[in-house]
Amino acid sequence: MLHELRRPDVLGALERLQLGTRRRLAGQLVGGHRSPRYGSSLDFADFREYQPGDDFRRIDYLTLARLDQLLVRLYDAEDDLTVRLIVDTSASMSTDGKLQRAAELAGALGFVALTRRDRVELHLPGAAPARFSGRNGVPELFGHLERLEASGEGSLARTAAEVLGRQRGPGMTVLCSDLLEPDWDVALQRLPARGAELVVMHVLGEGELDPPELGDVDLVDVETGERVAMTLTPGNIRSYRERLDEWLEAVEVATRRLGAGYLVVDSRTPLRDVLLGGLRRAEVVG
Repeated sequence: MLHELRRPDVLGALERLQLGTRRRLAGQLVGGHRSPRYGSSLDFADFREYQPGDDFRRIDYLTLARLDQLLVRLYDAEDDLTVRLIVDTSASMSTDGKLQRAAELAGALGFVALTRRDRVELHLPGAAPARFSGRNGVPELFGHLERLEASGEGSLARTAAEVLGRQRGPGMTVLCSDLLEPDWDVALQRLPARGAELVVMHVLGEGELDPPELGDVDLVDVETGERVAMTLTPGNIRSYRERLDEWLEAVEVATRRLGAGYLVVDSRTPLRDVLLGGLRRAEVVG
C-alpha cells in the first residue's frame, strides 16, 4: 500500500521537512518545534536581567559596554510534539484508492514527525491507539498502515471522543478522511480541544469529484449497501456539482473557523505532488 511512499527520493524529500504549527506547543522532550519556554536553540527571543547562577556565556557584553547593564540573552526552546494520526476506515474509504491515499498521507506526516524526534499515535475507529517514537518507529508505523482495511466499523464522532479522552497535552491532530458521514462536523468540533493543532486531509476520489457519465446507472451506498437506479441527465450532473461545491465550502469554512489546516486531496493526484506541493500550500509542513 505504501510502495510509492517508500521510494528513497520521496523519503529523502520528506526528511528535509518539518511539521508546521500555527501556535507554540510545549512538549516534554527535546525536539524540533518552537516552545513557549526559553531554551538553547539558536533563535534569539529576548533579554532579561542577569541572575546569580546564570550561564555567563549568555551575557550580552555589547549591552554591558554601551549601557552598563548586565543582561543575558534568551533563546527559544525546541520541544517535541505529539502527533495524533486519525485514519478513517469506514466502508466509503474502500473506493477509488481513498484508503491507500489516507494511509500514505498519515505515513508521510508520521515519518516527518518521527525523524524530528516527535512522538506519533495512530488512531483507528474502534481500536486502541498504536504509539511510536524515534526514527526506529518508522517501519512499525508503516507496517500498521499497510495492514489497514476499510472495515466500516466505528464513526468519526466516536473516534474523536476517544482521542479526546486519551489526549495528554495539546500536540497536533491530523484527520485523514472523506468526511462522508452525517456527523462529520461533530467530529471536527471535538478534535481541536485542549489547545490541539488540527489538520484535516479531506481525501476524495473520482466517484465524488467526477460523477459517472450520462445514462442509466445503479448507485450503491457503500456504507449501507442500498442501491438506487436512476438516469443521469445534464440537470442531475449540474445539481450534483453545485451541491458538491456547497459541501466542500461548508467543510472549509468549518475548519477555518476552528483555526485548522485544510487540504482537499484528490486520490488520483500523484503522491509526490500532494506531499511536496499540497502540504506546503496548506502550511502543514515547512
